[in-house]
Amino acid sequence: MEFTAQQIAAMLNGTVEGDAQAKVTTVAKIEEGHSGALSFLANPLYTSHIYECGSSVVLVNNDFVPERAVKPTLVRVANAYEAFAGLLAQYDKIKRQRVGIDGVHHIGKNSTYGEGIYLGAFAAIGNNVKIGANVQLHAHVSIGDNCVVGDNTVVYAGVKVYEGCVIGNNCILHAGVVIGSDGFGFSPNAENNYQKVPQIGNVLIEDHVEIGANTSIDRATMGSTIISKGVKLDNLVQIAHNVEVGENTVIAGQTGVAGSTKIGKNCMIGGQVGIVGHLTIANGVKIAAQSGIGHSISVEGSVVQGSPAFDIGEYRRSYVVFRALPKLTKRLDDVEKNSAK
Repeated sequence: MEFTAQQIAAMLNGTVEGDAQAKVTTVAKIEEGHSGALSFLANPLYTSHIYECGSSVVLVNNDFVPERAVKPTLVRVANAYEAFAGLLAQYDKIKRQRVGIDGVHHIGKNSTYGEGIYLGAFAAIGNNVKIGANVQLHAHVSIGDNCVVGDNTVVYAGVKVYEGCVIGNNCILHAGVVIGSDGFGFSPNAENNYQKVPQIGNVLIEDHVEIGANTSIDRATMGSTIISKGVKLDNLVQIAHNVEVGENTVIAGQTGVAGSTKIGKNCMIGGQVGIVGHLTIANGVKIAAQSGIGHSISVEGSVVQGSPAFDIGEYRRSYVVFRALPKLTKRLDDVEKNSAK
């Protein structure tokens, strides 16, 4: 797509300094700018690049004062970084928008879909499924019986949604996501064999949730596994049965949350964190990467690290001592040798 500097300024409530008809068709980092590209300058560390930049248009903050002449047309805005991010979001939405139904697909009995649907090759929709408007179901997506998919949701290639699950509006599910597979429920019998406990619940995903590639969210044993509004899950995250994740919580890759744990709102959980089952994590808690959570965290806004995890300030002080252990051990050995003489 093609935009002029004037059109960009109008979208961002900015002002043009230079050729208002300068055209851009792509974006580039300021240090890699070229003709036809749009770049931005927000970090002062990159200021030197603007004087050599080959981009046609550069977004800058209103208070930017050039020390010498610049070649690109400038579009001045209140916050260049936020403006550029907003443009990228609009550009990405336009680029990814697809409409239509490919020839090879399956739609089951009593299933409905709204206007603007995209149905990719070999996509399969079960019986009694309700799909909203402007939904994209890419190639090899499978939506099981009695599922609901809300408006403007994008489901990328290879996603599998088991029967009875509900996905809200404006969600994004990346390739390979599995929603509603059985929870890990087994009961040992008298012969010490493990008998499967039927998992008859579902998964409920609320609005504005994004789920990274190859993440799995298990269905509840009874009731629902709940991913609340605004949650962002990274790639390769495991959410077990009956877990509840609160609004606007973010979880980084390779984290595993065991069954029936309840995570609060606005939490930040780093990569490779392990959380055992039946815990409660308070609102606003931050958990550092590779931490192990073996007990509930009841204080809102806590920051923890370690395995088992504890307060990050105490962890850092303890780590200083831990790194000094070889020296401390040597000193202790020397003291013992000297006292024995």
